[in-house]
Amino acid sequence: MNRSVYLFAGIVGSFALSCYALVIVPQKQIGDLQPQFADDEGKIVDIYPIENQGIVKAGRAVYASEGCFYCHSQQVRDEQNGADIDRGWGTRRTVARDYLFENPPLLGSIRLGPDLTNVGSEKWRDEPENEDANYKPAKRDAAWQLLHLYAPRSVNKESSMPPYRYLFEKRKISGQRSNEALNLTGEDAPEEGYEVVPKPEAKDLVSYLLSLDRSHPLNEVKSAAPAPAAK
Repeated sequence: MNRSVYLFAGIVGSFALSCYALVIVPQKQIGDLQPQFADDEGKIVDIYPIENQGIVKAGRAVYASEGCFYCHSQQVRDEQNGADIDRGWGTRRTVARDYLFENPPLLGSIRLGPDLTNVGSEKWRDEPENEDANYKPAKRDAAWQLLHLYAPRSVNKESSMPPYRYLFEKRKISGQRSNEALNLTGEDAPEEGYEVVPKPEAKDLVSYLLSLDRSHPLNEVKSAAPAPAAK
């Protein structure tokens, strides 16, 4: 009988210890995290992160519903646990504060495509030399992103990403060509007199992608040192 009591007590104790270490301690450490803000003479001049609203929030829902997180991650590991920073996926590792308003965080676990943590960062906005099909998620304007969604291999011949053409509409041109029409060429181009335009879901998704930028400096993590200037 005594052995049974000890065994039962050991099981309960092990469960309680595990619960404390894996649930209670992390909750105490990060459960009360708030956005980081900076003030100037009592006036808030900077706050990070901010909650997604409007079309960006709608685009995040499209991103999740289309299962983009199955092939793309949104987490930059530190230099001791991976080469993400060297690959150009970010200037610093991501931390818990980055995901304050993410419910749930779309971290991903597989990288069949590049990490998208900072795909909307200004660093990749107008710098073609940063485009690397193997690592860096080339940041372009909305037109580039829409074209990539419709015909991935038209911008990256080695892309394994499937086309999301059901997020677009092919319609007959009535009068003047739409400003939103994709500039398609070759076999991707529609027949004469027709154009391909994005549906609201595609525009929302692109707005979300262009909003992804977790490069903001944070007190709890240091950013990678900038690369030395070429001589």
